[in-house]
Amino acid sequence: EYLERGLVQLPVVVLLQFTVILLTGVYHFVWRYIGMAEIQTFLRSAAYSAMPLLVLRLGLPEAYQQWRVPISVIVLDIVFGFGGLLGLRVLRRALYERFERERRATPALRAKRRPVILVGAGRAGVLAVREIQGRGDLNIDLVGFVDDDPLKQGSVIHGVKVLGTTRDLPLLSRRLGVDRVVITIAEVDAQAIRRIVEICERARLRVQIIPGLYEILQGKVSISRFRDIQIEDLLGRETVRLDEDEVRRLVAGKSVMVTGAGGSIGSELCRQIARFTPLNLILVERAEGALFEIDRELRQLWPQLRIVSLLGDIGDQPRVQSILEAHRPHVILHAAAHKHVPLMEENAGEAVKNNILATRVLARAAGVLGVEAFVLISTDKAVRPSSVMGASKRIAELIVQDLDRHYPRTRFLAVRFGNVMASAGSVVPIFREQIQRGGPVTVTHREVTRYFMTISEAAQLVLEAGAIGGGGEIMILDMGEPVKILDLAKDMIALSGYKPFEEIPIVFTGLRPGEKLFEELELTGEDIDRTRHPKIFVGKLAAPDLDTNEVVDRLAELAGNGAEDEIRSTLAELLPEAHLGETVQPQAASPTELGEQELLH
Repeated sequence: EYLERGLVQLPVVVLLQFTVILLTGVYHFVWRYIGMAEIQTFLRSAAYSAMPLLVLRLGLPEAYQQWRVPISVIVLDIVFGFGGLLGLRVLRRALYERFERERRATPALRAKRRPVILVGAGRAGVLAVREIQGRGDLNIDLVGFVDDDPLKQGSVIHGVKVLGTTRDLPLLSRRLGVDRVVITIAEVDAQAIRRIVEICERARLRVQIIPGLYEILQGKVSISRFRDIQIEDLLGRETVRLDEDEVRRLVAGKSVMVTGAGGSIGSELCRQIARFTPLNLILVERAEGALFEIDRELRQLWPQLRIVSLLGDIGDQPRVQSILEAHRPHVILHAAAHKHVPLMEENAGEAVKNNILATRVLARAAGVLGVEAFVLISTDKAVRPSSVMGASKRIAELIVQDLDRHYPRTRFLAVRFGNVMASAGSVVPIFREQIQRGGPVTVTHREVTRYFMTISEAAQLVLEAGAIGGGGEIMILDMGEPVKILDLAKDMIALSGYKPFEEIPIVFTGLRPGEKLFEELELTGEDIDRTRHPKIFVGKLAAPDLDTNEVVDRLAELAGNGAEDEIRSTLAELLPEAHLGETVQPQAASPTELGEQELLH
């Protein structure tokens, strides 16, 4: 009786199941890449094919017995039929991965494999294990995880056991013969990295870290491309939460022009803007080599993007006029400037020409043309400036504020922030070079502090500020806590595998003309207003009572005559808060302050 009924039902059931499998796309999966997402589709297919059979079984009367498939048969069919279908594919993937590992793992490579402990058995740690196990060409022998989560202790993830916590690293490294650990935590803060590094330094372990999730998602690197800990990791700040909708409204489908496009900030702005599909990206730069490099990089990464690369000096009014008229930008991000404090002390006329006169030429032309937004990249050195560079950027801020009143069709604003790590001329690459040469590392003063942020973070916040600014404001980026340069030097020496003051000396050279011990951002008390972004503020800065055009004309005349001393005195006169040329001389430190090792060197 059941055999006869089964022969009637079998073609219908199989046809139904094949139809469901085709509709859900199971046959489109590549077998060797089967994973959790595909398993969900298999389960969905099984459920979809079982539902009509269950409806027929429970809904039809006894008279239609030949169409009522028994519930036990439906369940068994799903378990064995769909389970077998899935099992075949899982087996295919397992065989493929094993074959790939064996193919890549040469005997010489197997002999060179070194034991490694992974710090962090979370999502990123699991991804790292899967990629390492899926490849045979890595000289890594995974001996285990450490994780500070008590619930994970003793657990096994993809065959790799959680052996203990980070405090157990010294003991585990001695027991297992490990000389390297890798931090595999997706979003790890600087404080946690510093703690792990200190534990590993005491145990003489080399510390590495997985790339940032942003780099992985962008396809720039794989998660198994471990790198050494860098000073940026120890100074790292909370991840910027960019409001992409705001930035998209600013640049998507528009012509965007970046001046100083070959510089550290300008080039990163170009990379960030390219992600939001502008109509055109116009690069303006006077250094031919720098322009060539960023142009080549952008064309490789975004081949569909229309890029216009223009050589030119923004202080050249006819050239600026012709560029704006030919390309009609909607948004201008003005990053071109002279930024080196000591050099500008010696070349005050050039600071005036590039930071003040050129800004007025470009900004005024933008206002006349009716550009939607003009964003000036400013600096914390413009706050109560002690240098020609800082004073010139403060005058540039006043220019854009004044033009905002005269050209209502254009939103003029300035964005002010501190030092950018790894930018050209910044202290980090200088220290790196000095350490590579064997020292000494030169620090101007033992108490000097600076604000730091990454280039990527600075560029993202500039775009965000440009999107939310209403016009006429000075937007101030939250730089976090200031960093002591002496501590920075010590950390960089330690990360390079040397002992500060013993193997690499640190020499105090004294503050240079125009330099401050402490930089300011006007982030205190009633000097600021909050914006809707937690890291961007609006500075309520009282502008001096100046006729901006008259001031700039006067400085232009002095710069043209090469009257360097008069430029300094004029800037000091124009900006009552400025104290140009004043420096704080280092005080002689007592033995207690310096410590024995510092005195020795």
